[in-house]
Amino acid sequence: MAVQQNKVSKSRRNKRRAHDALTAGNPNECPNCGELKRPHHVCAACGHYAEREVVTMVDDIDLEDDAA
Repeated sequence: MAVQQNKVSKSRRNKRRAHDALTAGNPNECPNCGELKRPHHVCAACGHYAEREVVTMVDDIDLEDDAA
């Protein structure tokens, strides 16, 4: 089992942890619906990416016509 030779001071310990902080996201506005979305990802609200529809959303599909 590893045992430290000398005590690590609070200052040295905290310097090592200086880069561990979480960074905030960088949301962009969807050009189609205006909702906030992650950059370079499909919009979760409307299914568009780069101003074209990539994913058809469930609200757009009429299930009654498909069942008949």
